[in-house]
Amino acid sequence: MADRLASNDTNIHAVLVVRNGKLAFERYFKGADEIPGHIYGRRVETVAFDADTLHDMKSVSKSVASLAVGIAIDRGLIRSVDEPIWSFFPELADLRSPEKDRFRLAHVLTMSMGLDWVEATPATGDFNNDEARMWMAWDPCRYVLSRPVTSPPGRQFFYNTGALMLVSAIFRKATGQPLDEFARGALFEPLGITSAEWTRYRGYTDAGGGLRLRSRDMAKIGQLVLAGGRWNDRQIVSKAWIDASTAEKIKGTDDQSYGYLWWRGQARLNHGKVNWIGALGRGGQSIRIVPELDLVVAVTAGYYRDYSPQAFRLQFGVFRDVLRAIPPPA
Repeated sequence: MADRLASNDTNIHAVLVVRNGKLAFERYFKGADEIPGHIYGRRVETVAFDADTLHDMKSVSKSVASLAVGIAIDRGLIRSVDEPIWSFFPELADLRSPEKDRFRLAHVLTMSMGLDWVEATPATGDFNNDEARMWMAWDPCRYVLSRPVTSPPGRQFFYNTGALMLVSAIFRKATGQPLDEFARGALFEPLGITSAEWTRYRGYTDAGGGLRLRSRDMAKIGQLVLAGGRWNDRQIVSKAWIDASTAEKIKGTDDQSYGYLWWRGQARLNHGKVNWIGALGRGGQSIRIVPELDLVVAVTAGYYRDYSPQAFRLQFGVFRDVLRAIPPPA
């Protein structure tokens, strides 16, 4: 698989496999990547990736934010997922309505607030979408909560990065720290993650997509979830939160389901199927966890502008090839 990826210019950047708690496979490639500018914007460069290269996580950031939410709940800084959203935003009370009064933190974490939302994709361009308009708004949280309700909360899954703007603001209000600062002390440092970068815009941590990690640190995040929130005999996130956040809460898209900012899906293995838990980000970033195989697969890639079925098949194909390499149970 790795030889094929290297020879076919697939723009897969890294593949790491953790099996039975040990790093079993690690391969890096050369490919085109979007590099943040020193002052503003991004540029595309060819990068020779290695174990120390930071990589954009895109929406993998959302699943990492879910772990931080769990730690905040474990510490009593946020009471529960049943907390009314408006308890965090009294200054936006003029936006309340009978339908919006039903919003709970759980609806934010499951992408089921039911708000009208156009997510940023190559088809919507850089500015003709609600994600871009949110970042340009004078008050991003006001923009998100002002969107009209199209479905009762909790009824339907509708992908909405604006939900993570609310998570970021809730963190700052509930903990007194920006989300990235909280995660650094409560999550990254205990895992030995020392080089993470998490973008802020006007004081808000970009919880929806601004995280940059090394591929090995992606694998650590996956192993933490696989181990029920435990790392080196230390309980970093409660097992109760790991179980709750990775359990199916709502039907998602493409035969997948969604928990609290974590995806769930199935893949074929031999003549059967296995269930996986996933953190998935635009461009081919993924952490997939298969508990029944004691397996974590971390992949980075550079398909940020390619939403075609072919690009998706290539990305998922790496995970499929890893599964094919695993011998069937005795």
